[in-house]
Amino acid sequence: MAAGPSIDALGQFRLTTGFGPFGAAVDFTNSNVMMLASALLVLALFVVALQRRAVVPGRLQGIAELSYEFVHTMCIETIGPEGAKFFPLIFTLFSFILLGNLLGLFPYFFAFTSHIAVTAALAVFVFLLSTLVGIYLHGFKFLKLFAPAGVPVWLLPLLIPIEIISYLSRPISLSVRLFANMTAGHVMWEVFAGFMLLLSASLGTVGILAAIIPLGLNVALTGLEFLVAFLQAYVFAVLTCLYLHDAVHLH
Repeated sequence: MAAGPSIDALGQFRLTTGFGPFGAAVDFTNSNVMMLASALLVLALFVVALQRRAVVPGRLQGIAELSYEFVHTMCIETIGPEGAKFFPLIFTLFSFILLGNLLGLFPYFFAFTSHIAVTAALAVFVFLLSTLVGIYLHGFKFLKLFAPAGVPVWLLPLLIPIEIISYLSRPISLSVRLFANMTAGHVMWEVFAGFMLLLSASLGTVGILAAIIPLGLNVALTGLEFLVAFLQAYVFAVLTCLYLHDAVHLH
């Protein structure tokens, strides 16, 4: 007896090779393609948007200026005046992650931010950078980060290990948060879309009527996913700013 249709909610995250001029000889996957496309689209957007630099901005220039001002304000308010030095990095991370999140919502595209390897690489980079910035600015005084001022001496043996564990967990929480949110959203999206198709195919007219409910949920999830795409890029950027603030100011 033939098996009925099924929902493969995790199939959308499968990596495939064979992309690029070298084919399967180089392990260039669909995830790599989307990362490259996201980077190129960010560059293209700002090159085209800021080409004219009109006094009265058009739509693209308005989007570019709004995003620039948004991230710049976030850097200054979170890190302090020193945030201007880190603005190019934060802006690049925010734009790259945001576009990666958004592109993954379209058919035949791939959400590379739903892979823990990608989010972990970004998180480890941020963690190492903030640590190196702290050591560069403060030297051995950077260790004061694990022993905040004003804490009684008798509490230090308990507090220091907790602070160290909390500090070392930063790349884990940063990477898992982005990965988990994007993966969960895409899985829910796929499941409700699958329910809609299964009901329509198996129950005829009744199934089509019953499919209205998962269809409505899918439409709502689509709007939610666009919101989550922005929020997760924002959260990643603002946490990066907070880590750099700690590195610059030591609490």
